[in-house]
Amino acid sequence: MAPVLPLVLPLQSRIRLAQGLWLLCWLLALTGGLTILISGHLLVQLWHLGTFLAPSCLFPALPQVALAAGVVVLGTGLMGAGASRASLNAAQYPLWRGVLGPLLVAGTAGGGGLLLLALGLALGLPWSLGAGLEEGLGTALAHYKDTELPGHCHAKRLIDELQLRHHCCGRHGYKDWFGIQWVSSRYLDPNDQDVIDRTQNNVEGLYLTDGVPFSCCNPHSPRPCLQSRLSDPYAHPIFDPRQPNLNLWAQGCHGVLLKYLQGWASTVSGMLAGTFLLQALVLLGLRYLQTALEGLRGIIDGEGETQGYLLPGGLRDVLKTTRWKGRAAHRPAPEDTPATEASPEEGAA
Repeated sequence: MAPVLPLVLPLQSRIRLAQGLWLLCWLLALTGGLTILISGHLLVQLWHLGTFLAPSCLFPALPQVALAAGVVVLGTGLMGAGASRASLNAAQYPLWRGVLGPLLVAGTAGGGGLLLLALGLALGLPWSLGAGLEEGLGTALAHYKDTELPGHCHAKRLIDELQLRHHCCGRHGYKDWFGIQWVSSRYLDPNDQDVIDRTQNNVEGLYLTDGVPFSCCNPHSPRPCLQSRLSDPYAHPIFDPRQPNLNLWAQGCHGVLLKYLQGWASTVSGMLAGTFLLQALVLLGLRYLQTALEGLRGIIDGEGETQGYLLPGGLRDVLKTTRWKGRAAHRPAPEDTPATEASPEEGAA
């Protein structure tokens, strides 16, 4: 069986490989730590913005998988740095010799698998984020008035904080508030004729106004905020409904949040792609170093040339050898095989 991608490694080449791997492993550990920080920050942001996402939206799975991948990558980098440094020391390498095999398996199957899964989520989930925000923001705005309803009593505070922090108003614009009853019924006088007229003119009995909450107001406006009768051209002579950004936030929260979260997803995907390539280089280098030293039977300072490789043979040969070894392991030993009884003819002879 010819090994796959063999590489001749004399002593000086093995030393340079181990030294380069030591630096790459620390760089891998650094990228793993950065992945943990970025995905953790995105996870915290989604914890605050989770109210505005539909329950069926899978976007929160991205930082969770990326966080797990970052932890595995960090461990791979730290363990790889220790193993590559030990390969330069005859006294330390025997202690690390049994670590390289499990490290390569865990780094390839665990770290590589999680990185690919997280990268796939980072590239695919942002496309479905718009629908999740559309449904989640619509539900949140509808419960803005329910300050005393269990499960929705914090909706008003969260939406006000969202609009003030991200400089947005409504789902797609300030006019979204015109079709929603955002004033709680406890603050409405049931005997007021205006309240009676507005509720009776609405099919669902809602109290609708052409006004917006205070959190839609732009504090940089040169005049006091105008919140009510925004569709009446005679109510506010100086206010121009065609230029609401002079008084209110011009953008809707859907577009602002979509751009914000897609930007973070792009950052995470770039970090994951770079981390995946770096981890592939580290694992390849560790595999060549491991097989080269195994060819010398662990004598790391041997002067002779040795050969490193990825697999001891072709994939088909490796699978065939593994299957044969498995059958041999289950085959009973000669001493454990029960002796067969002699036939009558043999006994008579």
